Amino acid sequence: MKNGALVFLAVFVALGLSWCGFVLVPARQLGGAKQTTILNTSDLYPVGRPGEANMGLQVYRANGCAACHTEQVRQSGVVCDVVLTSPGKNPVLVSNLVSTLKLNGLDKEVADAVSDRITAAGGKTEIHIVATGPDIARMGWGTRQSVAEDYLYDYPVQLGGLRAGPDLSNIGVRDPDANWQLVHLYAPSSEVKSSTMPPFRYLFEVRKIGGTGVSPVQTGETPVPQPSPDALVFPKGFGPPAGYEVVPKPEAKELAAYLLSLRANVPLHDAPFTP
Repeated sequence: MKNGALVFLAVFVALGLSWCGFVLVPARQLGGAKQTTILNTSDLYPVGRPGEANMGLQVYRANGCAACHTEQVRQSGVVCDVVLTSPGKNPVLVSNLVSTLKLNGLDKEVADAVSDRITAAGGKTEIHIVATGPDIARMGWGTRQSVAEDYLYDYPVQLGGLRAGPDLSNIGVRDPDANWQLVHLYAPSSEVKSSTMPPFRYLFEVRKIGGTGVSPVQTGETPVPQPSPDALVFPKGFGPPAGYEVVPKPEAKELAAYLLSLRANVPLHDAPFTP
């Protein structure tokens, strides 16, 4: 008991230092984060998500999507590609030279040297910056690493920690069709055969087709019920029974809008690449 006060003080200091390291320092670094500009432009990034997409973030959160998906692309480095833009006045000489050189996956110094050799021969080149890493190598997962600016308008930020499904940082670019997103939510295996994602059918309504439209080929005859404009279009074999349609509820539309808004595909000063 004689050392009780000393033990208490040591624990207090340890907890205080931990709080400073994990809470205070990040808050000071990122708490005042503002929009930045897209590389080589004056356009600001990011812009706030539209209202429906912003509401969709809450639907995403409520349905636990972050338990199986991440929204963070990892990057291991950058390389340079030398791109021939013009063979100049000596196309044969430049073509023969280019055929002997390695143009892709170079360090900056090597890329500069290769570019200089082609320029000296009369050709014109550009040096493109390419982000590298396992996540980026996967088709469509991203073109650069995720950075703090990507999450500026998201609350809460849904980084995720498990990839039972693919990363969604760039899903709005990878699959930009709203019908695809909605059909995938209703029947995942209809769009991705190997999908293990559970269907979110409670976000949809299955109902009889009961519109008042008239089929053009039967004008003047008994009106034929027409599908709702919001009815989903399914791949063959996955739709509802004949005479029925699947219509998304507002929550499904909001979730799809959020997914379509996930487009971390612009070059930034702290995450450069050449589009």
